[in-house]
Amino acid sequence: MFALVTEKAYGQHRSYFDALDNEDHGLQWLRLADDGVLHGPSNAHPEVGWLSSDVFFGGLIDRFFEIVEAAPEFRWLQSAAAGVDLKEYQRLMSRGARMCNAHLTAIPIAEFVLRAVLDVFQDAGRWRAAQAEIRWEHHNFREVWRSRWLIIGLGAIGAETARRAQAFEAHITGVRRHPTGDEPVDAMISPAEMPAALPEADVVVLAAPATPETENLVDENFLSAMKPGSVLVNIARGKLVDDEALLRALEGDRLATAILDVFNTEPLEPDHPYWTHPKVVLTPHSSGGGIGRWDRGAELFCDNLRRLLAGEPLVNEVSSMQLLTTDLPFALGSQ
Repeated sequence: MFALVTEKAYGQHRSYFDALDNEDHGLQWLRLADDGVLHGPSNAHPEVGWLSSDVFFGGLIDRFFEIVEAAPEFRWLQSAAAGVDLKEYQRLMSRGARMCNAHLTAIPIAEFVLRAVLDVFQDAGRWRAAQAEIRWEHHNFREVWRSRWLIIGLGAIGAETARRAQAFEAHITGVRRHPTGDEPVDAMISPAEMPAALPEADVVVLAAPATPETENLVDENFLSAMKPGSVLVNIARGKLVDDEALLRALEGDRLATAILDVFNTEPLEPDHPYWTHPKVVLTPHSSGGGIGRWDRGAELFCDNLRRLLAGEPLVNEVSSMQLLTTDLPFALGSQ
């Protein structure tokens, strides 16, 4: 069986591939280099492939799918991303190929949220400023302990965030349209019940996908219902927030801070008010950048490849129904 991976992923995770080779599955590796050249036996076509993170960010995605779609016997794709909305996925599955997605960034995003909220609650900038000015200065700060969190979207990212906030003994209310019953929260409510929960929340985390139903979810009414001094965190998609409404709300006393990692336009325009607003903490869509996601991706690919060869159920297999229902709000994580 020929398996398609990138040259970079093959080199970075060689131990995982060597372990598969030692198990004598009869695998041969087709390696896609950064320049688009495919290394391996000539005229070979892959049957399986790993769409690793470097494909998305290294400019190889078109070349990767060109190879896959030209392979007449291609039967399984492992993606490093959670999203399943690429048209190439639909084309592959319409041919009978199977596909699995991944939730590799849930851990770093959840860690990012806790770090960012702690930074705001503790007003850590005052310590950094005092150190820079060589001043020995104390200040009091808010605690996460017994704070109340509203997490909108309880997919992989929302759930990982909830677990970490609970470790600080925060009270977590989750919002999800179709609860499974095992979410790591203290209370679960439906989207219809969300407005009543906003006035109680010290921290509101947006972790839902961008859909027609969630576009501009955070509007004038949403913001006016939030608790005075609360913190808004958006690690979902920029489309969930009405920027003009948020800027107006930040001029008042209701929101203490908006922690924003995603925006309606990316990169964010250089003259956008968010850059210099004193109540905005801005990062360039980087909350999922934890390097542990690379090893987790390799482990998942190799585990699923073993399962495929053994005829066992695959982890995170995507159904054709999921491709048709990715617009259901609160059903999946956002990244």
